[in-house]
Amino acid sequence: MSPIITSILILNLAMGTIITMSSYHWLLAWMGLELNTMAILPIISKSHHPRATEASTKYFLTQAAASALILFSSVTNAQTTGQWNIMQLEDHMAQTLLTVALAMKLGLAPTHFWLPEVLQGTSFKTALILITWQKLAPMTLMLLTWNQASTITITAMGTLSVIIGGLGGLNQTQLRKIIAFSSISHLGWMATIITKSNKLALLNLTMYILISTPLMLSLIYSSMKTTKDLTTTWTTSPILTALTMTTLLSLGGLPPLTGFMPKWLTLEELLAQNMTPLATTLALTTLLSLFFYLRLSYSLTMTIAPNPTKITSKWRLKTNTTTLLLSATLPISIMGLTITPLMKP
Repeated sequence: MSPIITSILILNLAMGTIITMSSYHWLLAWMGLELNTMAILPIISKSHHPRATEASTKYFLTQAAASALILFSSVTNAQTTGQWNIMQLEDHMAQTLLTVALAMKLGLAPTHFWLPEVLQGTSFKTALILITWQKLAPMTLMLLTWNQASTITITAMGTLSVIIGGLGGLNQTQLRKIIAFSSISHLGWMATIITKSNKLALLNLTMYILISTPLMLSLIYSSMKTTKDLTTTWTTSPILTALTMTTLLSLGGLPPLTGFMPKWLTLEELLAQNMTPLATTLALTTLLSLFFYLRLSYSLTMTIAPNPTKITSKWRLKTNTTTLLLSATLPISIMGLTITPLMKP
């Protein structure tokens, strides 16, 4: 793809997200989401591989259906209330439709089926955009309407997402699918706490992006695609192998790493609001996610391939130059627990 076309697509991608995040009118928010979707489709399908075409088709159909639901819910609310303000979503049918549409946009269970398949059909760079930047616009709409949506529906979808995200990643060997189920699990934590404390939901999203970015950059740098590739990573960079293992454990929420901070504060808030069964369910089901993170860490650091290679770059693949951004984001993803008193709302 031409650099000029790529720059235009990235600009439109950023513009669509900014329009949605800064708008208070439903039509402007919908227009930003549509611009965002149209810009990411050529990026997904740029490799001209059948899997990439399949992934872009699935992404388009899912996002188009979610956008249609958002437009229909806004029209329904406008007919009832006579206004298009996002902050005044008063019609009950519109509230339910919007919750389902945003869940489909984000990849929350039970509308999560598209996310693992789309990520598997794209490159790691595109997958990084899908699990970080593409979550900003729908999450902003959810943060704007959290006090008008159905608490029971969002909490149930969030809890189900944590369970499915943990169970779905147990039987996977493709790293992109594991990252997808990890994203579903973390989105479940955000959806569960958003109706109790929107600040904690924003903290969960921020920490997830800060931890996922260096992890994906590490996978891009080392050209890892499956769990089998993890066993030969130590020849590329032994130091990066240890840091990648630590980032994986941080994403799983293992103390005393950064990923433990949002889970700690979320469980504390749920216990403070006398939601002990929900907090216990989340704490137990996140152990499933931690299990496959530990399995990946074991393969990464304690397993050597039967025929280890002595070269410093993978066969047929060039080492990518992402070291600057990687070195800037890795310390935050590992040693951020010390700033917890500043983050506590």
